[in-house]
Amino acid sequence: MQTAQTALWVVVLLVALAILFDFMNGFHDAANSIATVVSTGVLKPAQAVLFAGFFNVVAIFVFHLSVAATVGKGIVQPGVVDTHVVFGALVGAITWNVITWYYGIPSSSSHALIGGIVGAVIAKAGAGSLVSSGILKTVAFIFVSPLLGFLLGSLMMVMVSWIFRRARPNKVDKWFRRLQLVSAGAYSLGHGGNDAQKTIGIIWLLLIATGYASAADASPPTWTIVSCYVAIGLGTMFGGWRIVKTMGQKITKLKPVGGFCAETGGALTLFLATALGIPVSTTHTITGAIVGVGSTQRASAVRWGVAGNIIWAWVLTIPASAFVAAIAYWVSLQLY
Repeated sequence: MQTAQTALWVVVLLVALAILFDFMNGFHDAANSIATVVSTGVLKPAQAVLFAGFFNVVAIFVFHLSVAATVGKGIVQPGVVDTHVVFGALVGAITWNVITWYYGIPSSSSHALIGGIVGAVIAKAGAGSLVSSGILKTVAFIFVSPLLGFLLGSLMMVMVSWIFRRARPNKVDKWFRRLQLVSAGAYSLGHGGNDAQKTIGIIWLLLIATGYASAADASPPTWTIVSCYVAIGLGTMFGGWRIVKTMGQKITKLKPVGGFCAETGGALTLFLATALGIPVSTTHTITGAIVGVGSTQRASAVRWGVAGNIIWAWVLTIPASAFVAAIAYWVSLQLY
């Protein structure tokens, strides 16, 4: 009886840790949703985080749980995951998030979580226990999502510039200050839809591994869905202020029309990835879109050194979080 109670408490604590990660995900990635709308002066920071957090939660009514299914069932072979693996994955992801948040580097919480799962699983059972198709499409979109964001952001900017080529600049600015509210809302919707589902997926993975859910279930318990969407919304409302300046001004200077094009390009990329069930990085996506918008003006409008530092963080995220997760997995074996 004591063993069963201990096992239950371990599951409860790991679920709480996962929801904490989800909150941190929203906190860490808040800048991705609000940086452009704040830097262009359309909304004040306090208004922007409430606005973005609201749309993060509203996403629960918009998107199917395709990304949650990928994380819960498409990354690791059935039967490999246990509480030690989940502990290692979450500690690896949270550690990398804290480090990059502290230094103001917009890294990917999503890929930190995937890296954590990969590292803990390899530590337990080797690379053969991973589902190659799920890993490959996730890794592929490390490159595809920023490139797609870049392409859509730059195309939007070119199209808008051509359509409004004869309009007065102050009139264009006035219109796009209003339209940026639409694009910012759409981007926050995509952010909530893709990112909250990753945490839903790992909790689902835990519940299946411990027998509290069945692998045959079409979806996880409702409480996991609601709690994860609310957690990411609250995290966004508290905001990631260290990263706002990097995303909003250090890469390139944005006006409302540029903010609209970047957010729209990023939102379209997130909608596509979520529909396909691919866990992508909102950081990668919006950075690509911002660079795309800046590059349509002139190449020198983009601070490529800042963008390069961000790319290095992307490259290191999965191996770094995997390494920490492998150590955390070993530590958990000693703890319980």
